[in-house]
Amino acid sequence: MANDASTVFDLVILGGGSGGYAAALRGAQLGLDVALIEKNKLGGTCLHNGCIPTKALLHAGEVADQAREAEQFGVKASFEGIDIKAVHKYKDDVISGLYKGLQGLVASRKVTYIEGTGHLSSPTSVDVDGRRVEGRHVLLATGSVPKSLPGLEIDGNRIITSDHALTLDRVPESAIILGGGVIGVEFASAWKSFGTDVTVIEGMKHLVPVEDENSSKLLERAFRKRGIKFNLGTFFQGAEYTENGVKVTLADGKTFEAEVLLVAIGRGPVSAGLGYEEQGVTMDRGYVLVDEYMRTNVPTISAVGDLVPTLQLAHVGFAEGMLVAERLAGLKTVPIDYDGVPRVTYCHPEVASVGITEAKAKEVYGADKVVALKYNLAGNGKSKILKTAGEIKLVQVKDGAVVGVHMVGDRMGEQVGEAQLIYNWEALPAEVAQLIHAHPTQNEALGEAHLALAGKPLHSHD
Repeated sequence: MANDASTVFDLVILGGGSGGYAAALRGAQLGLDVALIEKNKLGGTCLHNGCIPTKALLHAGEVADQAREAEQFGVKASFEGIDIKAVHKYKDDVISGLYKGLQGLVASRKVTYIEGTGHLSSPTSVDVDGRRVEGRHVLLATGSVPKSLPGLEIDGNRIITSDHALTLDRVPESAIILGGGVIGVEFASAWKSFGTDVTVIEGMKHLVPVEDENSSKLLERAFRKRGIKFNLGTFFQGAEYTENGVKVTLADGKTFEAEVLLVAIGRGPVSAGLGYEEQGVTMDRGYVLVDEYMRTNVPTISAVGDLVPTLQLAHVGFAEGMLVAERLAGLKTVPIDYDGVPRVTYCHPEVASVGITEAKAKEVYGADKVVALKYNLAGNGKSKILKTAGEIKLVQVKDGAVVGVHMVGDRMGEQVGEAQLIYNWEALPAEVAQLIHAHPTQNEALGEAHLALAGKPLHSHD
C-alpha cells in the first residue's frame, strides 16, 4: 500500500455527505489540515438522492395543483399534464447549481478532496484505491442507503426505492408506497399531484408515526381529502408480480395492486466491509455507536450523520460534523439536544415540529403537569388567503416553558425557525406573546397560539 508519508492530515474524513463536508469546511476554517474522501459525488444523499431532489419534485407537484385549482382564485388557467423529462431537467438543474457551489466552497477552503472508495485501515488511516491517507484523527461519515425487507427483491422498475423514484422515466398510473414515514408521505404527495393513484401502507397506527398524534391525524384527514388512500396498523407480508404491475399482501390477508411498489421503510447505515469492526469500533446493527460528542470507543475515531443512530436529517449531519471539527480544533463544544432539532415533512400539507410530543411530555413530567393548546389556522388571515387548513399545537409544562411545537399546514416548514428558538430558549408563553408578529403572515399564527396559551387570546376563542 503506497503511503504519502510527507503528509499526515489533522483530520481524515471518510464520506463527503452532509456530515462529512460540514466537518471538512469547519475544520479547514479553524486551521485544520483536512482530507475529504468520497466515492461518489460531493454532497452525498441529501444533495443528489434525498432532500434537494425530493423537494424539487414536490414543488413541481405544487405548481401542477395550483394550475388545476387556479379558478378558485379567479385565475383562468389550464393543466395539460406532466412532462416528466422537463421535471427531471428542472430538478437536475437545481442539484447541479448547488453541486458546483459546494465544490467551489471545498476548493476555496483548501480541503484536500480525494475521489475514491475508502476503507478504514487503522485507527489513524484510510486506504483509498491503493493510497494510504494518514491522519491524527479519522471521521467516519459514510451515510445510509434505502432499506428493504427480507424476500422483497428491488428490481428498479416495478419494485423500487426512493433512489429509483427520483429518476423514474414516467409518472406511474398507480403506486403502492410501503412506509408512511417522511419519505413515504412525501412521495405520496408528489405523485398524487402528478396524477398517480396512490395507496400508502403503514404498519403503525398512524402516518408519520414519530410525530405528535394530532399532527398525524390532521395529515390523514388532508390526505383523505386529496384522495390519497392509506392502510394503517397492519404490516406487509409479501409482494408478487402481476401481468401489469405488483400485488402486495398484508399480514391480515388484504391485497393491493398497482403499477409500482415504492419501498420507503427507512434508510440503513453504510458500514459493511469498510473496516470499522476490524479496527475495534463498537457497532450495533450496522450503526457506529458514539457519545454525545460524536466520539467512538476508539480515541482517534469519531462518526457522524446517518451512520450513527441519531436523527437522519441533513441539518443534524451538518451540526454533528461541525461539532467534531470544533472539538478537534480545541473549541468548547456543547452536545446536541436532538429534541431541539426542527423536523419537517414537506408533503402537502407540510408537517413541522420541534420539541417533544404531548404523550412524551406527560411521560416525562406527569399528565397533570402538561398543558396543550391547539390554534386552528382557520383563524389566520394568510392561511385563509392560501386556502390551507391545519393547526399549531403547543405543549407546555404547566406554569413553565413550551416544550413542544407541532404544526400542520402549507408552508409550516418556514415557521419552524421561530418554533426552534421558542423550544431551545425555554420560552414562556407570556414571553412569546409579548413579541409582535407581522400581519397578515402565517408566522402570526405562532404568536396567536402563544397569546392564547398566555391567557389573552386575540383571534381565537377562549
